[in-house]
Amino acid sequence: MRKLKTLIFSDLDGTLLDHFTYQSTAAEKTLQQLESAGVPVILNTSKTLAELTIIQRELHLNTPFIIENGAAIYIPINTFKTQPADTILIDSYWVKSFSLPRQHWITLLADHADEFSADYQSFSTLSATELCKITGLNLAETERAKQRQFAEPLHWLGDEATKKSFVDRLISLGANVVQGGRFIHVGDFCDKGQALLWLTERYREHFDNISIFTIALGDGENDSAMLEAADIAVQVRSPVHDFPILYRQYKTTKTQLYGPEGWADAIQTLLANQLVSSLPSLNSGENHG
Repeated sequence: MRKLKTLIFSDLDGTLLDHFTYQSTAAEKTLQQLESAGVPVILNTSKTLAELTIIQRELHLNTPFIIENGAAIYIPINTFKTQPADTILIDSYWVKSFSLPRQHWITLLADHADEFSADYQSFSTLSATELCKITGLNLAETERAKQRQFAEPLHWLGDEATKKSFVDRLISLGANVVQGGRFIHVGDFCDKGQALLWLTERYREHFDNISIFTIALGDGENDSAMLEAADIAVQVRSPVHDFPILYRQYKTTKTQLYGPEGWADAIQTLLANQLVSSLPSLNSGENHG
């Protein structure tokens, strides 16, 4: 019988991080257990490389991560025995990109969506101070959020009817438009699901005697492709919106608890046996950070 390796793909805002406080306190014990059990937690988020570099360190993760709604995957160079094909070496990462650069989408908005200019605020035009007020992030966090490489996030100000017209226009011009927790993201036709599938296949190639099993957790519409692509989908309850509709009807669960509390509860339920086996090392007082 082949061994089984579990991969956990997780959204951040509203999922592993609390929607209001951006804290992961309720999930910290579970994250420690997953590390002890050898289960990689792969962040799959709309956030930037600059943000993820900090968050990976804060969460004590040394795993691959996916930025800007599937635009690129950053793989620490010690993850696999050899560098995956179609990746480039940047600093200490093998990087796989799926998207045109951010400037392409900024130019497209400027050239073809001028009639909607009063209906949104763009990340590239908002000051860090203005963005702080919208997000609740501090100034340093906001500066990192602005360092985008691929998609351009927009803060929508108009009504829903105008938003639909705006989205239809952008799609007709070759853009992909994804609704995140707070912002509309204008970018390429890549998504969190495509990135999950690509990275999962790399694990299959490099651990060829092991079956790979994937769990995905997310709360927003921009998580839907990731949830559809995983073996098990966990929709984490949000305090600000309903569960997005999924097409899949199997191996799907919705948490009763919100954010990181729901995240941890779902993982504890799904991986009870693996996590219990890691408890002795946790209780011994060893430092797993």
